[in-house]
Amino acid sequence: MAGIAFPAPDAGIIARRAAILADLGRLVPAESLVTTEDECRAFETDALTAYRRMPLGVVLPTTTEEVAAVLAYCHREGVKVVPRGAGTSLCGGAIPQEDAVVLGLAKMNRVLDVNFGDRTIRVQAGITNLAVSAAVSAEGFFYAPDPSSQLACTIGGNIGMNSGGAHCLKYGVTTNNVLGVRMVLMDGTIVEIGGDALDSPGYDLLALVVGSEGQLGVVTEATLRILRAAEGARPVLFGFPSSEQAGSAVAAIIGSGIVPVAMEFMDKPAIEICEAFAKAGYPLDVEALLIIEVEGSDAEMDATLARIVAIAREHGVQTVRESKSAMETAAIWKGRKSAFGATGRIADYICMDGTIPTGQLPFVLRRMAEIVSSYNLRVANVFHAGDGNLHPLILYNVNDPEEARKAEEAGNDILRLCVEVGGCLTGEHGVGIEKRDLMRFQFTETDLAQQMRVRAVFDRGWLLNPAKVFPLDGRIAA
Repeated sequence: MAGIAFPAPDAGIIARRAAILADLGRLVPAESLVTTEDECRAFETDALTAYRRMPLGVVLPTTTEEVAAVLAYCHREGVKVVPRGAGTSLCGGAIPQEDAVVLGLAKMNRVLDVNFGDRTIRVQAGITNLAVSAAVSAEGFFYAPDPSSQLACTIGGNIGMNSGGAHCLKYGVTTNNVLGVRMVLMDGTIVEIGGDALDSPGYDLLALVVGSEGQLGVVTEATLRILRAAEGARPVLFGFPSSEQAGSAVAAIIGSGIVPVAMEFMDKPAIEICEAFAKAGYPLDVEALLIIEVEGSDAEMDATLARIVAIAREHGVQTVRESKSAMETAAIWKGRKSAFGATGRIADYICMDGTIPTGQLPFVLRRMAEIVSSYNLRVANVFHAGDGNLHPLILYNVNDPEEARKAEEAGNDILRLCVEVGGCLTGEHGVGIEKRDLMRFQFTETDLAQQMRVRAVFDRGWLLNPAKVFPLDGRIAA
């Protein structure tokens, strides 16, 4: 990520800025157009705040038809467009360019239909992740993907990055829970992909859209699976004397065939940071903590936990603390889901997002510590252990250019390590600009060329979310 480059802005587009904004003002209501520098500043970055670019302007449509009109105009005039949900992207996925219009979907936040019989809900893409579950919870249903930013992040952004969350171990990530989308192509064409059924005939275009980082089209509506809530759920805290022992326990639990609903990992720095913030009752005398949640009837949970505890004891667990109340359960998950924000209270950090085979956890945890230590930096580890989705938080001082450089290099080394052991560059945050220049470490030139050809089919002019995902010198001819 160090030395991330941005393509030079199109001087002609910038010179025509006033005319472009005037034209856009005829396509959407006045309150849906943001033009002043002060107002646009709120959209110049996302959660990767080390990088900022002031956009040409910001459009906040309220309907699919308005989105289509804006995209058709930008396609005709050659104006770049950066789709944006809530701006919680940690990989720079929503950072604009000076010659690009930000297309924000925050106003498109309604529930359109709920079908409890078919277990589906249709929503606009700007609705927050947590609001989907809130809309169906009274009937005993929920929406499974639950990223830590679920209070703020939007379904459209989740679809763009294929987000997961703590409970993805059992219920899958976004791609496993989206049945259909309404999407607008760059030329303004409105298409329907998938639908209400669990499977649709023809090519699986939905699999292309989920995780495409806003480069194939702008999703405006989505049909999601909702699930009946379990009879009960119970998180348990397992404290270990070392990260390696905790990692070995994770691999052994998964290897035994047990699939908890969630399995989260924290090392000692993360435990101390989260406990100071949330007062969740995390043990402070251990080097590593697992939060393992099981669900079902009391008898089912007791039986599953007995097996998990037995495996944990084989790997040296020194603390086993079971939640005894709904309040205690809420506190346990508050601590975990507040990890990124709590860390931001004490230091600047870069959050990585590599994924590895769970059997490699002990080795990778040891190597990550060695890598970060070699740069004289600190790391706090908190991640989805059950599916090997790592989120090391590399702590540094953003005002020290040398520390910032070291933090980025350490992060790149960790991502390379993930690929070397059979994993990949990203589990749920996406590539964006952060991992763009590492794509060649995972993919061959042939692989990248094929991916770029698919992208070009949907957007021949490369106007949608440009300068993301692919190395800048690798763009193929449209």
